[in-house]
Amino acid sequence: MIDRYSRPEMKRVWSDDNKYAKWLEVELAACQAWTDEGVIPAEDMQNLRRARFDPQRMDEAFQRTRHDVTAFISSVTAELGEEGRWVHQGLTSSDVMDTALALQMIEASRILLRDMDDLSEVLRRQALEHKDTPMMGRTHGVHAEPISFGLKLALWWDEINRQRERLEQAVESISVGKISGAVGTHATVPPTIEQRVCHELGLKPEPVSNQIVQRDRHAHFVVTLALIASSLEKFATEVRSLQRTEVREVEEPFGAGQTGSSAMPHKRNPELTERVCGLARLIRGYSLTAMENVALWHERDISHSSAERLILPDACLALDYILDLFRHVADGMRVYPQRMWHNLESTQGLVFSQRVLLALVEKGLSRESAYQIVKDNSMRCWDEELDFRQLIKSSAEVKDRLSEVELEGLFDYSYYLRYTDESFERVGLLQREVTAS
Repeated sequence: MIDRYSRPEMKRVWSDDNKYAKWLEVELAACQAWTDEGVIPAEDMQNLRRARFDPQRMDEAFQRTRHDVTAFISSVTAELGEEGRWVHQGLTSSDVMDTALALQMIEASRILLRDMDDLSEVLRRQALEHKDTPMMGRTHGVHAEPISFGLKLALWWDEINRQRERLEQAVESISVGKISGAVGTHATVPPTIEQRVCHELGLKPEPVSNQIVQRDRHAHFVVTLALIASSLEKFATEVRSLQRTEVREVEEPFGAGQTGSSAMPHKRNPELTERVCGLARLIRGYSLTAMENVALWHERDISHSSAERLILPDACLALDYILDLFRHVADGMRVYPQRMWHNLESTQGLVFSQRVLLALVEKGLSRESAYQIVKDNSMRCWDEELDFRQLIKSSAEVKDRLSEVELEGLFDYSYYLRYTDESFERVGLLQREVTAS
């Protein structure tokens, strides 16, 4: 289990103490259901309410039984009287384990949803702050056309909110309990018991089950965690790229006493975002294991069980950590607008090539002819390090169709940002002002 990157609240969710507390919660809910059905005497149920599990007794019992649920029951009933015979009445191990596991996943999800809300708020604030901060948009790693840094952050904000919706859907999928006996037939525990138990625990009864809750539900959950991690890796990769020395438009936080290299004192490495990327890969690997757990033999085997003891806690622990880590990065990142402007100008107006192309088409040239004129001048700009704007202004083919005033109007960076507010409105970051008529 991940330990170095564990945060205390999530670590508690996946602790043995919490797991066994959930097992006991399920067992007592089942006993109460039997009591409501008139099977367990009310006096016995009152005594059962004082049941506790003893970790030491459980360990001792496990050495004999080599079965964790049997050892757990032995630990619980050791301090009870005759009423202890009702513990685990009609149940199979997976009734307890799978129902309790749902409670743990729900509890873990509440933390993850809160993490996502915290990150969303930071991205919202940063997007609004940099809404009108121009920077170079890049495709294939090459300068394309200007955007605003805020628009990039608005895209991240929209994506993390979309991922939040997916997590809510996945939580809905795993919020089921199963109290249906050895192979799911309810032969030893009627459906009414299952309904009562699930209602008390805030779960839905699994409509039909065999010995386990079906693992497509758990795969849905872990794949969703992997999707969230993939978005975080995407965001972190962009920060890493923008932090490169040749770009240096954004940097992740770097403390006053922090060092980037044992050998090179000048280094300020994007190690936080690199960590996000590395752990995102780990979580995606867990999603494959979760999908492989779907196919089990007949009414079940336990090939999924050993894997889940690692992948479910670790996926939640790792995602909790990198959500908080990237929130820290986004909150404290250093943004360099002057460097963004320097990079915008570094290709000496090449970014205006499409505007010139469209203007020539609008003046009557065929697209092919206009494209060739602009391309020829663009290639000269690349190869000879000339100013594209001056080349275009001196081109006879262009001057025949566009005046100097018209050309100057094409070389305006604000043109590319004129719909930024509308994009912010569409994702909900800005509210359109309504003026009184």
